[in-house]
Amino acid sequence: MRVAIVDDDSIVCSSLSTILKATGTADIAWVACDGETAVDRYEADNPDVLLIDVQMPVMDGLVASRKIIDAHPNAKILILTTFADESYIAKALEIGTKGYLIKQDVSSVIPAVQSVMAGQVVMGAQVLQKLHVGNASPAWNDVSQAYKSEVVQFPGRFANLTERERDVLQLVAEGYDNREIAAKLFLSEGTVRNRISDILAKTNITNRTKLAVEWLACQ
Repeated sequence: MRVAIVDDDSIVCSSLSTILKATGTADIAWVACDGETAVDRYEADNPDVLLIDVQMPVMDGLVASRKIIDAHPNAKILILTTFADESYIAKALEIGTKGYLIKQDVSSVIPAVQSVMAGQVVMGAQVLQKLHVGNASPAWNDVSQAYKSEVVQFPGRFANLTERERDVLQLVAEGYDNREIAAKLFLSEGTVRNRISDILAKTNITNRTKLAVEWLACQ
């Protein structure tokens, strides 16, 4: 997998590059420090996944993401920022990015990149909480309700889960990755993966992000 990183903080770029390379998760395609450069670089060299900040000089990450997705509808863009701002999250979802993470969740970056590469949409724990609440501006409610539309249609889909499956699901909803869930529940990572696959099959939900959103909506 080839990942590009866009952030105006060189330390962040360096740290992410080191983490992704040292763990064997990805090669770094290129690094940029503003949105305008990211758009130009993307045209010249399409990475598999693009990690991009929101607030940057010259052109912010959301504007850059829209430009890239308009030109490349299949672009896999993951927002990585310090801002859990509802308007930013709503805009990111509206644009069609594949995820929104808060920088404090550094441990979530690797599984998030892997999930985005696999075609899933990924949201950090704080973002999922805001999707669940959905009580801010009308524009935010429109986007969050559209994202959670299946909740209303299938309110009882968790009824057939076992107690252990609900334990796993709760930790998924709280933003833990498979390794962390395994450690907390004293299971192997393989068992956790199998449990999540069983939960997705039982609930007829397509990915773990929607699974978490709907579970939180039922609380």
